[in-house]
Amino acid sequence: MSDGSPLISSIQGEGAAGLRGKLKANAPLAPLVWFKSGGSAQYLFEPADIEDLQVFLRALPADVPVMALGLGSNLIVRDGGIKGVVVRLGKACGKVEQEGELSLRCGGGASGISVSSAARDAGISGLEFLRSIPGTVGGFVRMNGGAYGREVSDILVEADVVLRSGERVTLPVAGIGYSYRHSQLPDGCIVVSALFRGVAGEPEAIQAEMDRIASEREASQPLRSKTGGSTFKNPPGHKAWQLVDEAGCRGLQLGGAQVSEKHCNFLLNLGEATSGDIEALGEEVRRRVKAQSGIELEWEIQRVGNLGAENLESEVKVKGTEA
Repeated sequence: MSDGSPLISSIQGEGAAGLRGKLKANAPLAPLVWFKSGGSAQYLFEPADIEDLQVFLRALPADVPVMALGLGSNLIVRDGGIKGVVVRLGKACGKVEQEGELSLRCGGGASGISVSSAARDAGISGLEFLRSIPGTVGGFVRMNGGAYGREVSDILVEADVVLRSGERVTLPVAGIGYSYRHSQLPDGCIVVSALFRGVAGEPEAIQAEMDRIASEREASQPLRSKTGGSTFKNPPGHKAWQLVDEAGCRGLQLGGAQVSEKHCNFLLNLGEATSGDIEALGEEVRRRVKAQSGIELEWEIQRVGNLGAENLESEVKVKGTEA
């Protein structure tokens, strides 16, 4: 436990002076998210383990909001920063262990690559698509992450979450309320573990499928850029990227933000974009798609935090193809 902040003093006053994790005040979040933009967290907590997280949440004043942060891949942190506590699960919360013949118990901090690789080694097929999700178990369980025709709800048996109160509970997949890229998990809870189940497969065939997925992503997506992954959900019967393209938004630019020319359902930070630039560009894309097709795109990327001063302007000028 570090940093002599008022929040720490408050927590220690509740009898949690023995916390083993790291708590920082006014912690910059831009280095922790893929867009490399945005403000700071009022507090950033990295628990030593799940028990440490529970102790922390029990001692945390009830009026302090809590948000989980994984790899920061599907996230816009607004320029005004995030009020309350951002919880980031580290390697200590990212173990992946085989449980039974065809199941894996995965910590909330485990990456999609580590889960799919462990499944390959265990001869468990059906989890290969996780190789393509640039996030952690906690994030893609909450958002029902998916790709290549599969999603988390297809393979999840149950998830353990730590509630805002600090209580740890197990939720069966049927109790999570899944829909497309959405769940009904309680506000403020942290996904700390998930049990995934697949089917029997040969490690060589599983690896071949993972290689195919990796190659396809490399060829079609701007993976080596400052981006946030897929920006908009696919509307029923449509592909978001195609709607964006047909609305003339490929390459559209606002400040330092741009719609990718390689895959136009991706937004890019060209270097010095603010989160305000990125979000405003996304909103302009939504406006143009609605005007062109009548379809209102829904954000897939999560946008969190407080708007910065640059977002308060009544008008923005967008560089690029005119609508």
